[in-house]
Amino acid sequence: MTGPDERLPSDWEKARRRAEVFGEVLPETTRDEREDPEARDRRDGDTWLKEQVPPHHGG
Repeated sequence: MTGPDERLPSDWEKARRRAEVFGEVLPETTRDEREDPEARDRRDGDTWLKEQVPPHHGG
């Protein structure tokens, strides 16, 4: 509740406060847009899948 001498925060003040508390909900760009496509790991699917097997499952 605000008193007679208090003003309501503007929309940008609310947004800034929300960002301080919760962080950025959605980034401006996606990870794919930020990464260099040539720098991505070029392993095939089978290699990646085999690397994901936990040690206790043998391999």
